[in-house]
Parts: sequence; C-alpha cells; structure tokens
Amino acid sequence: MATNVDKALTSANPLLDNEPFQLELDLDLDDSPSTQTQLDDGSIEITLGESTSPTDTDEDISFDANLADYLDESVLATLASDLIDEVETDIQSRKDWVETYVKGMEVLGLKYEERMEPWEDACGVYSAVLSEAAIRFQAETMQETFPAAGPVKTLILGESTPEKEKAAERVRDDMNYQITEVMSEYRTEHERALFNLALAGSVFKKVYFDPNLDRQVSITVPAEDIIVP
Repeated sequence: MATNVDKALTSANPLLDNEPFQLELDLDLDDSPSTQTQLDDGSIEITLGESTSPTDTDEDISFDANLADYLDESVLATLASDLIDEVETDIQSRKDWVETYVKGMEVLGLKYEERMEPWEDACGVYSAVLSEAAIRFQAETMQETFPAAGPVKTLILGESTPEKEKAAERVRDDMNYQITEVMSEYRTEHERALFNLALAGSVFKKVYFDPNLDRQVSITVPAEDIIVP
C-alpha cells in the first residue's frame, strides 16, 4: 500500500522546457504481500498481493490423472447436473427415431410370434425381404471395403520417387498386417457395422488403444448406443 508520494520537479512545466525532471515514489510495501521478479533486461517487476498460480498444488498431478479427485465437490456436482441434462435432452430429441428403429427390427422376419388377431393362430411370420436387403448390402460393401489384399491402400501426393513408393508400400503392408492379422476382431466388427448401417442408416466405430491387449482395437458402436450431449 502506498503511504507517501513525493514529486520533485526541476521545472515548473517539464513539457515546455527541455530540462530533465525527476519523479520520486516512496512506497511502503511492508504491509502488503508482494513478489519480485527479475526480468531479462535487468529490471525488477514487483507484483502486489499474494501470487497464485494455477499450477501451484500440494502434489504433482500426472497427465493421465483423474481430475475428479482434485476438483471441489461443488464443481463436480455442477458438471454432473449439466451432463445429465444434456444426455436427457439428446434422448428426448431422438425418441421418434428410436421408436421407428425398434419397429423396424420387429419386421425383419427373424422371430415368430403367436397371434390371436385377426383370428386365433394366425400366421405371425414377417417377410424376410428387409433382412435379405440388409445382408446383400453388407456382402457387397464388404467386398469393396475389405478386399483379399487388405483394406489399406496408399496414395502418393506430389512427385513420385522410388523412395516414396517404397515407403508407401511399407506403410500399406504394415497397416494391412495390423488389421488382418493382429486386430483379430476388425473384420467381424466391420461386418457388424455394415449390417447396422443398412438397418439404422448410421453406425459408429470406436478405435482406441487397449492396454490389456497392448494394441489398437476397433469396436462397432450401434447408433442407438451413441449419445451426443
């Protein structure tokens, strides 16, 4: 806190005269917490008040730490409330689509139900034309997206050189090996994705590193299991 400011001017009007003037400040900083930082040019920067830094913590937080363990309970409650509201809003907004999708699954012709209408023991079998169309789409698309040589192809952008061609071949061969040999679930999950795509019109894939398997994993996520808050 400043307790005394003395101004000693060598000229009555320093703006009109060319003579230098001097401004002296007498600051009493004993009662105010402050920090001093020496800058690159040798000057000192004084910051009044307590210095707080977002990185000042009692313990080091690792990069992959669970931040929920370090946040205040009020902050966590606010985040949880906002997230629940967004999820419920998304579920309500696609309610009509879900009902239509469920009705579509019932007419695939994959199950038999006993009926009492329009008469007792009436035929309860649906036509399998929808299932046949979905399976045909799955088979034809599978041939295009997953050929025998592997699904990965490379394209060289710009001028092609022997070195670039060899590098592209190495990348292609390695990625095809990973997908066809190492990621044993990839083909099955891809077929599942295509079948769901034919029925629902959209499908999603989750590709991530599985620490238990110590490799990349590709999993199909049906559209009904996706929530976009």
